[in-house]
Amino acid sequence: MLENISFANPEFFWLLLLLPLAVAWYFFKRNEQSASLKISSLKGFSTGSILPKLKPILNVFRLLALAAIIVAMARPQIEDISTRTKTTKGIDIVMAIDVSSSMLARDLKPNRLSALKEVAADFIRQRPNDRIGLVAYAGEAFTKTPITSDKAIVLKSLREITYGQLNDGTAIGMGLATSVNRLKESKAISKIIILLTDGVNNSGFIEPQTAADLAIEYGIKSYTIGLGTNGNALSPIAYNADGSFRYGMRQVEIDEKLLQEIADVTDGKYFRATDNEKLEAIYDEINKLEKTEIEEFKYYKYEEKFRPWVLLAGALLLLEWVFRNTLFRSFI
Repeated sequence: MLENISFANPEFFWLLLLLPLAVAWYFFKRNEQSASLKISSLKGFSTGSILPKLKPILNVFRLLALAAIIVAMARPQIEDISTRTKTTKGIDIVMAIDVSSSMLARDLKPNRLSALKEVAADFIRQRPNDRIGLVAYAGEAFTKTPITSDKAIVLKSLREITYGQLNDGTAIGMGLATSVNRLKESKAISKIIILLTDGVNNSGFIEPQTAADLAIEYGIKSYTIGLGTNGNALSPIAYNADGSFRYGMRQVEIDEKLLQEIADVTDGKYFRATDNEKLEAIYDEINKLEKTEIEEFKYYKYEEKFRPWVLLAGALLLLEWVFRNTLFRSFI
């Protein structure tokens, strides 16, 4: 609670420096006004009362009252701050994810698709003010999640994306066109697609160039990512008798020229991710490139707390007056 207390007039605390001066003045005047008398014994003057020794407490009350008044003059307050935010530049994002069999290659750990899902989930969590949708594609494409501000739904859908939901292949044009279709009606100021693939376009009935032209028409920027190490990667090459994949070394083929062209014509950027760290760095860079502008409004509410200090000062002065005119009256 103390961390919420502030003072409207803290300059009055300088008056606390008067308290040591008041103490010094009290002892100076006390010694000046006290007369000395030399006698052989005080035995005949002893009353057995301790009240004379307690008389300085009257000045303590007065000093404490003065300190309380100074604190009251500084106006202690409890500060309550409420914050409201307004998104002034909304961004709608569709993440197009390749789910072909080659995404099970193990050059990224534990494999390309799992590594991507982990990094993409972090990216989604870092965009609390944007709407995000998911498109999955292989030999064909479908919308896994329309653009939504509910990140819990998007993250749940991302976890559910697996290989085997679509016919195998790499239909980059279909993945891009489906993503454009999700964004074309968007009223957001900024609309972007993050398209990731680890292969070359070999399926689908929409050419990637045609899909890129659609993105240009609707003002959609495309960031493209080529995923896979340079050279050979341990990839699925055949099925075992039990239906599982048999793995072997295969040449990594990514149509980087195509991905670069898509990024260039849509005013985006092309990236190449050859390992987990690079993939994470790419999403971090996209996160920095596409910033959502947030306007923040702060409302301050103050509750004055000087009254208890005034009452305390009054009580101390009243107590000092009562004691001075009762218990200590005969010693003044």
